[in-house]
Formats: sequence, C-alpha cells, structure tokens
Amino acid sequence: MSETMLLVRGADVFDPAPVGRQDLLLAGGRIVAMAPRLSPGAGLPVRILEAGGRIAVPGLVDSLVHISGGGGEGGFGTRTPALSSTQALASGVTTFIGALGTDDVTRSHADLLACCRALAAHGLTGYALTGSYRVPVRTLTGSVRDDLVLVPDIIGVGEIAIADHRGSQPSADELARIASDARVGGMLSGKAGTVLVHVGDAREGLALLHEVSDRHPVPATQWHPTHINRHGDLLAQAAAWVARGGSVDITTSTSAELLEAGEVAAAQALAQLLDAGLPVSRISLSSDGQASLPDFDAQGRLRGMEVADVGSLLRSLVEAVIRHGLPLAAALPAVTSTPADIWGLRRKGRLAVGADADLLLLAPGTLALEAVVASGQLRWGG
Repeated sequence: MSETMLLVRGADVFDPAPVGRQDLLLAGGRIVAMAPRLSPGAGLPVRILEAGGRIAVPGLVDSLVHISGGGGEGGFGTRTPALSSTQALASGVTTFIGALGTDDVTRSHADLLACCRALAAHGLTGYALTGSYRVPVRTLTGSVRDDLVLVPDIIGVGEIAIADHRGSQPSADELARIASDARVGGMLSGKAGTVLVHVGDAREGLALLHEVSDRHPVPATQWHPTHINRHGDLLAQAAAWVARGGSVDITTSTSAELLEAGEVAAAQALAQLLDAGLPVSRISLSSDGQASLPDFDAQGRLRGMEVADVGSLLRSLVEAVIRHGLPLAAALPAVTSTPADIWGLRRKGRLAVGADADLLLLAPGTLALEAVVASGQLRWGG
C-alpha cells in the first residue's frame, strides 16, 4: 500500500524568505511541488491539511541537543534524561545534532546513535557528533576520521570544551589535529566535518580558536563555537571571529541564575549581532536540550542544576520577533537554513521542491506552534 501524500493548502510560506501564499504537496518524505494552487490528480491517496493562512516555516534545525541525556556534574543523581519524541515534536524541532558533553564515561556514542534512530522511528531526523568535552577525543571506532567515513549518522565532532574548568585544557596543536581529521573525514564522506566547540565562561573566550587559525592552515569555517552568549565579553568577540570566516552559535536554554551571572538572553543576543551587521548566514541558535544548567560558585563548586529545554529554541525565535522587533525573515534562518548549511544538511532548513518535507504551521501574529509535519506526515497538532 502506497504512503498517503499530504497537501498543505493555503499557507503563508517562508522558505525561510517570504514567498507568499502557497500550496505544498509532500510525498515520499520530500516536497514534490509548491505553487499558489495545486490540484493532485483524481484517485491519488492525498490527505488535505488546510493551513488557512497560517505561516509555514521549515522544521527547526537544532545544532546541539543531548538527545541521550547529559549532566552528571553533581553526581549520578544529577544525570538528565534522554529526549523523548513527544518533547521533540512539541518543540517544533525536526532535525537534531546529538552530542555528548561532560560525561563520556557512563554515556556512549553507541547510545547516542541509538537515540538518533529512535527519534527517526517517529519521523524526526537525528545526527550525531563523535567526541565530547575531552581531549584526546573519545570516538566510536578509535578515530575521528574513521567515525566520519564509516558511520553515516556521524557528521562532525563535539562538543570539544575550551575556556572551561571541565575541559581538558587542550593546546592549539591538539585542536588543529582534531579539526584536520574532521576536515579530511568530511571530505572523504561528503560531510561538513564541522567541529562544535563548547566555550566556557573563562575570560580567554575564543582566543584559542584564533591561535589555531593563526598557526595552522585550518579554516575558521571548520569550527562552530557555541554558548557565545554566555557573557557580554564573549558575545563581543563574535564579530572578530565571523570576520575571519567563522560562525557562532547562541544557546537558547538558560536559567535565572545564568542570566543573573551575566548571560545574554538568546533573543537579545541575536538582535544585538544582527544590529551590529553580522550576517545571519553565520549565526545559529541551538537549545542545548537535555543538558544540565549547572550553577557553580567562584570555587567551581556546584550549587544547583536545571535541565535545558529543547522548546527554548522556538520560544527564542518568537521572542526575537515579538519582543525585539526582528522581521521573521531576518531571524528565521538562524534556526533553519544557517545550521543546515553549517552542518552540510542540504535538504534541511528550507521549504523548496526536493527538500525534506519538514515544516511547521505557526499562528499569524503570535507565532504559536499549531502543527508539525516531519518526514512528510502530520506528527503533532493539525
């Protein structure tokens, strides 16, 4: 029995640029047609989803989610749970980049891959990164290059920690070797081989990445530093890094303690960088979902912890538009086409013929999430 096609009728489409009122025909997990009025042939198995002028945007692409759970900095009782498909669908995020973090001892790359494939069973798309905070890098096969070439789900490395007391305090030479292996592994496998870099709150910030780029023939495009809004000084370093050709990632999940300590809220950080003239094609947002949000004192002792929410990605997009006045077309690439490009996901982050059929329907005015289509099927709302 053939899979039922889905016709999304009468949506105000952002691809992520605005293209006006369109119908979208979805089949085989792809967008097969888009036009102001589509009429599939009689007898075809087509389900109609009336958009009624709601806004259609690409399914969100989240550059960092701890889909197998994270945390543990406060002992075994502070380990966070894995991401469920219910959470994922209600968040509007249809594509995830899964990573390990501090804990690469009780959490494994095998489990990370299993979680990616579990989400895929519900129509979502999950990819994985090899490595963790630690240097030398722990991998699945014993080699960054081999992981990228031999494991289809693994598309990059990370999150490697710098400027953080939980990291391995790597040298520029060590980071250069990681990036070189990722680059060659990506070339051999047709992947981006991007290296996601966790940037802690130490004042050195991005200095180590600049040192690598100064001393080694590794392009700045190979790195994607995240948590760039951790404090105002780090956010201010974004312009110099982007000027070198690099990209930056803003973290949307936060806590009252982190904001009180100087973290810049994601929507505000995005508006600030765009107002400064940085191109949205080099700025992404990610949720850091299922990570722990630890609160350390001045001596590095843990005082408390919360769990990062993958739903913060969509909330931050809405806040950037509603509260900070960014046009939807200006902010939307940061959670759709930009991360898709950075990770080499050519069919993600856009609404176009041939692209993967992942889209959201948002309410005009409020941008409230009303429906999620993933892999060509209505999965949430309606």
